[in-house]
Amino acid sequence: MDEAQVARPQGWQRVGLAALVALSVVGVALAVPASGSGDGTTTLASAAEQQKSDLGVPHDDALLPPHDHNDPRTKNEVARGLAVGEDVVDPTTARERKAAASYVDTERALPDPKLVPTAAYPPRTAVPADRYAMAGGCYTLSAGGASFGPYYFKATRLGGYLLHTPTGELTRGGTGAVAVAAKPSPQADWTVAGGNGAFTFQIDGAGALVAQGGALTSGASGTTFQVALAGGCPEYPEADVNVSGEPFGGATPYQEVRGFVDAHTHGMAFEFLGGKVHCGRPWHEYGAPYALDDCADHKITGGKGALLESVLSGKPSHDPVGWPTFKDWPAPESLTHEGTYYRWLERAWRGGERLFVNLLVENNKLCQLYPLKKNSCDDMTSIRLQAKDMHTMQDYIDAQFGGPGKGFYRIVKDPFEARRVINAGKMAVVMGIETSIPFGCTYKTLLGRDFPACTPQEIDANLDEMQALGVRQMELVNKFDNALAGVAGDAGAIGPLVNAANFLETGTFWAMEHCEPADGESADNAQITIPDITAGQQDALFGALGKVLGLLPALPLYPQPAHCNKRGLTELGVHTIEGLAKRKMVFDPDHLSVKARSASMDVIEDLRYAGVISSHSWSTPDTYPRIYRAGGFITPYAGDSTGFVAKWRRHLGWADPRYYFGFGFGADINGLGAQGNPRGADVPNPVRYPFTGLGGVTIDRQRAGERVWDINKDGVAQYGLYPDWVEDLRRVADAQHPGDGAKIVDDMARGAEAYLQMWERAYGVRPDSCRNPNLRMSLAKARKLGKRMVRKHLTTDQVIAAVGQPYLRLDRQFTFCAQARKVRKDGTRTKKMVKVSVAVKLRADGTVRKVKYHR
Repeated sequence: MDEAQVARPQGWQRVGLAALVALSVVGVALAVPASGSGDGTTTLASAAEQQKSDLGVPHDDALLPPHDHNDPRTKNEVARGLAVGEDVVDPTTARERKAAASYVDTERALPDPKLVPTAAYPPRTAVPADRYAMAGGCYTLSAGGASFGPYYFKATRLGGYLLHTPTGELTRGGTGAVAVAAKPSPQADWTVAGGNGAFTFQIDGAGALVAQGGALTSGASGTTFQVALAGGCPEYPEADVNVSGEPFGGATPYQEVRGFVDAHTHGMAFEFLGGKVHCGRPWHEYGAPYALDDCADHKITGGKGALLESVLSGKPSHDPVGWPTFKDWPAPESLTHEGTYYRWLERAWRGGERLFVNLLVENNKLCQLYPLKKNSCDDMTSIRLQAKDMHTMQDYIDAQFGGPGKGFYRIVKDPFEARRVINAGKMAVVMGIETSIPFGCTYKTLLGRDFPACTPQEIDANLDEMQALGVRQMELVNKFDNALAGVAGDAGAIGPLVNAANFLETGTFWAMEHCEPADGESADNAQITIPDITAGQQDALFGALGKVLGLLPALPLYPQPAHCNKRGLTELGVHTIEGLAKRKMVFDPDHLSVKARSASMDVIEDLRYAGVISSHSWSTPDTYPRIYRAGGFITPYAGDSTGFVAKWRRHLGWADPRYYFGFGFGADINGLGAQGNPRGADVPNPVRYPFTGLGGVTIDRQRAGERVWDINKDGVAQYGLYPDWVEDLRRVADAQHPGDGAKIVDDMARGAEAYLQMWERAYGVRPDSCRNPNLRMSLAKARKLGKRMVRKHLTTDQVIAAVGQPYLRLDRQFTFCAQARKVRKDGTRTKKMVKVSVAVKLRADGTVRKVKYHR
């Protein structure tokens, strides 16, 4: 921890408070009605809104001017996709779009892999076999003829428990006496040792549980208790899942997977911006009542002093009580409160999600400006802390599921491990980075010259460290220009604030200039301009604010949009992309300026590297087809269901027939990104509970404490509602075009496989030979290779490395394509080539048993 950053001098606190004042002023701008001021003038907010609507450029929905979620004109603003109008020129032709959509139809017609039910939790036995098996169960303790309990065993960590009773937790007092306390504490967190039903209970460093004279006390040497399953325990307060039916896995570890994919969420955001901005956390050793708690500065003012929450949500105050009432949060627009509590993640997994990308996130300058903090503001220090947290959370979830490796949350480091995890019925978790100053690669501008703060050698060392840490997906920029590339910038009334922070970080503002993108929409984010103010004068609102506070210089005026950042990809940025490819890490061009993103795709194409993804709609239509052509994958920002369906339809026209097609989403939850709003309970096609989810599970409304959520009324209030959101996609798509509901859900269910296949190609695995005729080997070569496969018992990984990606991966059979000359009836051959289907049949252990050929 950086003490210089945590223990701020009073001067820094004054700067931080000034920044909050700036945020509150921005909040005033955000609160102005988008229709104008009413006196014939145009407000900053309405000007930004008009620019966004006219140009259809990407934008940060969390920071939009206010929009009425019940107004058809604005309710889908939270869907961060591009506004698509009839006058927009798509980079592909109508014929290409029709052919691509037709190809996706053929993909859906392919046979599905066999799915089998897997147990969500291990079976509970009368006598626990090991010290992890008691989690979530009711047991008695017996010793010396006396019986104690029953106690509900609430796991606090691997091998650690609260022993819960109707009146509280079994606790060791300061004198060594054991009694029941109303609240949990370290003196109630018992470490268990032993096995086969015989266990000791220890408070670390304070003594062990002892049975003495028919009562419980503590001492240096503990009693070995017989632990047996019982009934009658009150359950510990916890959020429900409300999904019935077992989760699905694959029939084999190596087959094609099914499941939804979220390629962009910030599960460890409770640590970022100094650790005091985000309220709540995704887990707590004492469960939901302690994890789902508001920030201290929110509670002390009764929810009225939460300036950042008010600015982002557009609401002047909120009820600071979380568990158990959840009156005002979580909610789609409540952006400083926890959205990925582990039980909500569990519901998403039970509802069909199988691949989850957790992006470690930081913004050092905004962290420094915020006056409250407990963590370092250094980007990489924060990222290391969050990576450690991911493993701690994995251990905590394992503890709830009965031991190491048994939880649904499995951090993976390559696509082959991820496939095994998903086919085992669990959720593969990929670690990624989205930060403004990765590897310390900022720059300072002096006398018109940029001085980068990193070298190629330092970038390589950091990439090596991140790879060893487990990072497998990365963006180069987030909010600020850095030594690697320029950014797209933020739109609307918040743009000047972030631009000012960019100045504080680098010594320069965004170098936005007027541009005329060929397709009318491939520009960077439009900046606020006031036509009546001539060039050279400062922005009236923010320039004056900066002077009054003594914090910021006069902000620049930009020409009329469209706007493009003159800063593109630097040589250090090229080096970083090449370093990612060398280490088989997935590159995400989101947030780059149009100029930088185009150059980055040039690098990707020169490298012939398929490990590229646009994870949350911070790219532009000039880039999306290039990503698909490279063999990459795209997951648009989730947002409102209606807006997402429109994005899905558009992406169908960009699909590349050389690659497996699936679709995913980027939730961006906890990343100050607003979530999908409700369509309303009175629409003609609402989600009707309970409904059947992926794999045949039954999904009902989710409950936590006293609150019950309904996607129709509440939208995506927290992460557990994403299965409900997918059902809402189905309803919306079907209402627009009957039959499309099944299509979009099918494409979403194929999303995890599409991500894995992109990731395999990043490892150098060739695309499949059936979709790519130029990659087919001759029949003679295929026969020779087939004999070697059988003879050497090659594994599935070895087969894929030798032949490429299978066209089909069904149960114990892989299908490839070869080619042979056509043979006439008289035995002579023609020059015409024919396709040969090659079926590689596998043993249960994944080694080759037989190879068969079919013309």
